This record gives sequence, structure tokens and C-alpha cells, in this order.
Amino acid sequence: MSLKRVVIGTAGHVDHGKTALIKALTGIDTDRLKEEKERGISIELGFAYLDLPSGIRAGIVDVPGHERLVRTMLAGAHGIDMVLLVVAADEGVMPQTREHVDIIGLLGISRGVVALTKIDLVEPDWLELVQEEVKEYLTGTSLRDAPIVPVSAVTGEGLAELVRMLDALAQEVTEKPATGPARLPLDRVFTIPGFGTVVTGTLVSGTIRVGDTLSILPPDKTVRVRQLQVHKQRVEEARAGQRVAANLVGVEAGEIGRGDVLVTPGSFRSATLLDVKLYLLPTARPLKHRAKVRFHLGTTEVSAQLHLLDREELVPGEEALLQLLLEEPVVAAKGDRFVIRSFSPPLTVGGGRVLALPRMKYKRFRAEVLQYLSRLAEGELKDQVEAYLRKESQPVSLETVAETLTEEKERVVQALEELSKEEKVKLIKVEGQVYACSAATYRKLSDEARSLVARYLEEYPLREGMPKEELRSRLLPQLGVRAFQTLLEEWAGEGVLSLTAQAVSLPGLAGPSAEDQERIASLEEVYRRGGLQPPALREAASLVGIEEKEAEEYLGYLLRAGRLVKVAEGILFHREVLAAAEAQVVAALKERGEITVAEVRDLLSTSRKYVVPLLEYLDGKRVTRRIGDKRVLVKKE
Repeated sequence: MSLKRVVIGTAGHVDHGKTALIKALTGIDTDRLKEEKERGISIELGFAYLDLPSGIRAGIVDVPGHERLVRTMLAGAHGIDMVLLVVAADEGVMPQTREHVDIIGLLGISRGVVALTKIDLVEPDWLELVQEEVKEYLTGTSLRDAPIVPVSAVTGEGLAELVRMLDALAQEVTEKPATGPARLPLDRVFTIPGFGTVVTGTLVSGTIRVGDTLSILPPDKTVRVRQLQVHKQRVEEARAGQRVAANLVGVEAGEIGRGDVLVTPGSFRSATLLDVKLYLLPTARPLKHRAKVRFHLGTTEVSAQLHLLDREELVPGEEALLQLLLEEPVVAAKGDRFVIRSFSPPLTVGGGRVLALPRMKYKRFRAEVLQYLSRLAEGELKDQVEAYLRKESQPVSLETVAETLTEEKERVVQALEELSKEEKVKLIKVEGQVYACSAATYRKLSDEARSLVARYLEEYPLREGMPKEELRSRLLPQLGVRAFQTLLEEWAGEGVLSLTAQAVSLPGLAGPSAEDQERIASLEEVYRRGGLQPPALREAASLVGIEEKEAEEYLGYLLRAGRLVKVAEGILFHREVLAAAEAQVVAALKERGEITVAEVRDLLSTSRKYVVPLLEYLDGKRVTRRIGDKRVLVKKE
């Protein structure tokens, strides 16, 4: 048997014979519930499989047709490769036929077969008229090329031809990728006594194996796969494109439900904001900015609000690039097809494609935003990455780019490297992390950094520069300290800025003015004359005849220049005075071997107030070491 995996979904109006046809084809009755038996219609999703002549085993999702249950049809339609549209010959095209076909088109499904059922109930002439009606109706839809096969589930007429047509189409299907992360949108969750929680769905991508540890999003539950079934047969592995039932350990059935998604951990994220391209059906009413709709993606259904970006109203038959604000988180990825329905009356009104998972709502009527979304809708990955970075006002991590565009990191890295070589993107690499910004953003940030530093130095001309952390908080508060340091080093290498250990300055600064230099020299002399009993800030300012705030700036300059040394809070010594004191203490220790605070006080002719900080300073320099209440010299190796 071929390993090819194909999923067929049924569609069509209520009571047009979908379930009876599936039973005639497969021998499986997909009406599972008692209520369905009593009412004669499908309420929940039913599942079967069909072994085709070519060896392909096709999974079949039988969906309900009742108008109130279209949302269940949408849950089943996700992940199907081709559609079996069922139209009863005695009724022809009906309202739910049209809505289901609209949904099929909005989900991008173009491969299908039309089964014209119940032909045993009509005359040949009527059958011919209905065939023409169906053919004419489908002309303007995604199923325009679908063959029409008259069949009867009762007599068996036409069933062989229908199977042949399904087999021919199934051979044309391109299989879903079994590589990459697993993604299984859940359409049923229930408990089996003795086994526990069981979930079912169509595996959209990747592979699931018995024993795998997976995540269920959005509730973010970690689970382990105990058992797997595909078409009621136990397997060790399920691959993309198959209908899967998984017995899970680590979660109760009441904790999860339809709309949740079983995924490889860390591969997908849930979001309440989506960038999308939306098409409004010609039969729909206009939708205004902030209009509320029901949003259907995969097996998920949530309320959503339209955030129109380039207009006040979306007109029927038109497409638009916009954002959807969701009331609850959903798991989505770029390229996912979705459908929107109105609340009243409850009808399918449009649908489209997910472009990205942004982290913020955009301002409306912004050309750069619309250009970015256009690139997302039409461009290659490299174009999309470039457009995304051009829109961003600061460097973005590789992980953020990959998550927003829902792309594999390896592919994003490749795109970034190519854009970097073309000098369209600037890469900032630090300790295994990669940040990126557009070349234009890099230049703009460089100019802003230089401007901020210049204004800071204009206000504080005597300082060595703007503190790095202050510049980061004002320029790029979201960027980490190490990444920001790397960025500063890039700018310093380009001659835009100059760096010290803690500050950022501008190359080639002239230094203090003549007036400032005179005051600095006067203040320095005050501390030199003060010796080992230096003045406090207020006294020093008074002696020079300047304000305390000015004196503080000048003292900061002298400290950075190393002409004054801070030994404790509020105690500054001139470097020459400090060096002489240190020499005296060392000489005394060489002679005596040890010395007390009182002895140092007498030796230097100063007070305990200054001797204790001085000795602690020498301890910190590893000139002396304290033993009890005495000091000894530190032995030099």
C-alpha cells in the first residue's frame, strides 16, 4: 500500500445524503450520536477511511450540513486535501451548499468531486437539468473544474465511477510535510475508561510518535503520548496528512477542548493579534472599522474585531490588508487560511490568509505598515524579513523575527545573512544571540545616539560622557545591556561615538573652557592644601566662590582625571596627599611590623574621622590587611 496520506472532506446541504454516501463507499457509519440517528442528520464530525484502487488510504471527514452547525463544518474542513461536494438530485443547489462552497474557496481548496446523490429518486430529464444547474453554479467558484458524478447510495449506481474520480484526484495531491514541528488541531476531546484522555484531529504538519512529549496550546499543558491510532489501527507513528487519535498522559479531558492545538514544544505560539489579508464575499454586507465577527481557524472559533488600516469600510468583493484583534488566543502560523462569519444573521461573510503574528497594534493609514503587509502577502521570505525590519524602530532578536513570521530560525538566519551582505540589514551578534535592524534604522539610531550624547555633554560639559545605561534607557530600553554594548562598539569603530568603561562621549571634544579650567585648578589647590583633613563639598565651594552644584561637577571632573581620590562617601583626598600618606604608613609598618588606628592618627597628625577611611582604602588596595584592631603589610608575591 502506498504511504501517501490524503484527507477528503465532505460538504453540502443538510440531508443531501453525505453520511449515507460515505457508508456506501466505505461501510462505515459516521453518524456516531444518538441524536444524529434520531434526527437523521450529522451534528458532530464523523470519520471514516477509504482504500482507493491506487493503494492510497484516504481519510474521510464527514461534516454536518445544518446551518446552525456550519462552525462544526469549519472545524472539519481544516487540513483536508480535497472535497467531496454532495448535492441531492431531487433538490439541487441549496443555501448550505452555497455557504459550504464559499468556505471551501476561502480555505483555498480547489481540488474536488461533486457527487450528485439520490438519482434513484428523479427522472433522467430532471437529473440532466440539475447537472447543468450545478455546473453553472460552480463556474465562478474554486470547484469550477470539479467533475460531476451522478450516484445512488441505495442502488450503488455511479459509486465505482466516483471512486475512480476520487482516486485520480488523490494521486495529484501534494502531501503535507512530515518534517518540521508537529501540529494537530483538536476537533474532539473525550475520555475512555481505563485509558484516560483521547484527542483527535488531522495532523497538519510534522510527525507524532508514541512516547513524545508535546504541548497543548493555548492552555500550555505538557503531555506525553501514550498511544496512537490512525484509521482505528494502533501505530507507533502518525505523519502529516493523517487522521489521528492520540491517548495523552498529563491532562484531563476537561482541561482542553476543540480549538486547542497539540504541538512540538516551542514551535508555535498563541496570539490575540494577527496580520491578515481578508477577502469579503460579494454576497456579504460591508464591514466597518472595528466591526465584530466570528473568526474560524482550524478547529478554533473566537470573537474578533477588524482593525482596518487603510479605509473606514471594507466593501463586498474587495480584499484588504488589516489586523484582527481576537478576544481569546489562538494558535496560528503564516499562510493559515481562516474564515469569518457574521453574528446576525450567522453567515459566512469572508476569509483569508494569516500573514504574521505581530506583537503590537499598528497605527492606521501608515504607508510603511501597508508596504510591509504587502510584502508579507506577496514577497519571498527575504523580502518579508527586510520589510519587517524596515518597519521596526529598534533591533529585533532573531527569535522575534522567526516567531512573528512563523518561520524556522534556520531560514530566517539565511535570509538575514543575505540581506547583511547586501548592506540592507545590520546584524548585531553577541554571545550566541543575533539581533537585526534595517540599514535605515541603524543609521537613524546612530544619529539619535550622537544627538542625545551631544545634548547631555552640553548640559554637563565637565563629565566624561553620558552614562551608558542612561543612553540605553533613552534610546533602546528593550535591548539588553550586552547587545547595546556591542552596538556602541560598532558606532565607536565608525567614529560616531567614543567610549570609556561607563560612559559614551563624542570624538575630538575640546575639553573644559578656560574659565572652567581656572575653577578646576582652584578647587584642586583647596584639596591639596587641605591635606589629610580635606574640606567638605560646601566648604570647598565657598572657598572657591562657586555654587555647590558647580563644585560637584568640577569635583567629578577631578575624580575622573585621577587628580582627586574618593576614599569614602564625602571624603576626597588629593592624589599627592594620599600617595604621601600611603608611603608614611608603609614605612612605619616596615619598621614596626604592625600599627593601630591611633598610631596612624598620630603619625599623620590627623583625626580618626579620616584615618579609618584611609586605612580601609589601603586594605582595599591590598597594601595593608586588618588583623583584629591592627594593620600589617600585605606580603607581595
